[in-house]
Amino acid sequence: MICGRKKTKRLEWLMMTWLLCMLVLPLAAAESPPVLTVLTWGGAYEASQREAYFNPFTEASGVVIETVHYDGGLTPLREHRQGGAVTWDVVDMVQADAMAACEEGLLEPFNPGLLSAAPDGTPPEQDFIEGAILPCAITHLVFSTVLAFDDRAFAGAKPRSAADFFDLDRFPGKRALRKVPVGLLEWALMSHRVPRQQLYNLLSTRRGFDLAFRQLDQLRDQIVWWESGDQPARWLAEGKVAMASGFNGRFFYAQVMNDAPISIIWDGQLLDYNSWAVLKGTNQRALAERFIEFATRTESMAALANRISYGPARRSALRHVGLHLTSKRPMRPHLPTTEEHMASAINRDHDWYARTTALRERLFRDWLRKHFPEED
Repeated sequence: MICGRKKTKRLEWLMMTWLLCMLVLPLAAAESPPVLTVLTWGGAYEASQREAYFNPFTEASGVVIETVHYDGGLTPLREHRQGGAVTWDVVDMVQADAMAACEEGLLEPFNPGLLSAAPDGTPPEQDFIEGAILPCAITHLVFSTVLAFDDRAFAGAKPRSAADFFDLDRFPGKRALRKVPVGLLEWALMSHRVPRQQLYNLLSTRRGFDLAFRQLDQLRDQIVWWESGDQPARWLAEGKVAMASGFNGRFFYAQVMNDAPISIIWDGQLLDYNSWAVLKGTNQRALAERFIEFATRTESMAALANRISYGPARRSALRHVGLHLTSKRPMRPHLPTTEEHMASAINRDHDWYARTTALRERLFRDWLRKHFPEED
């Protein structure tokens, strides 16, 4: 036999090799793939992220993306750190929260050197919109909080402005509003014909706050509060409310994917920005930065904008935005950054929001206790 003709040492070597393989292979097969935990906002937005970012990153790297639902703010990040070991890695947060979290030491410093150049070689610092590169984060998209309505609720004239949202005589029905003082005060003052350019100057005075809350008083009997981003579009589609505030991409997704009878009021859209950041204390910082580099590539950001109507924060990515992948609608007219929509947009004043955080929260809670004691 062949084996019988082999030398003894050769046979021993083969046997040792076979035994080592039997020991090592089960260990390799049992080893789990690396996992990266990302905090994001759920719903249609997260579904679009999974197609544009998460699944392609897993295919390219073998890293599994697990998500944790996040509705904004710093409280979840603080509480997670207090719980012991940091098990979250990356967070997708609004720019104002990213700036505040950075100052509080909740985020790792951001390294701009990890960003890729545009396909034509344009350096990232020239390709990203102004102010996108932050000390602890990189801004990747532009979204807006808008007002919208149920088309079926108004047979004749349709609402077209922020003032119409406050006009219960012409446009009766329940109003869904987010239970945080973001956008509410600006829209209230716009309904009182305060020019957009003067909103934050007026809101830097007690008179401005008082006037805004008096305008909100007119709606108090018709307000339904929402706290999760998927609620406004669903409530409009179900006929639970006639008008609602919400994120523009959520309303768009309901229109094209569910054929929901929803129309957006672009007047007074509150522009804002989402940023990627790495949680302080994660033991996977290098892997987290690898994901951020992938997600902020021109092609990745354009892929998201072709699925949901949020504007990419790279100029090169905007040039790659075309048709919605399912409905085949042109996407640019649905982005908050189109020229027509920008004409009446409110540029959120992050400095004002940072300066007035405690005051806004206190005044809003006082107003809630007065008119909605059961909600406090």
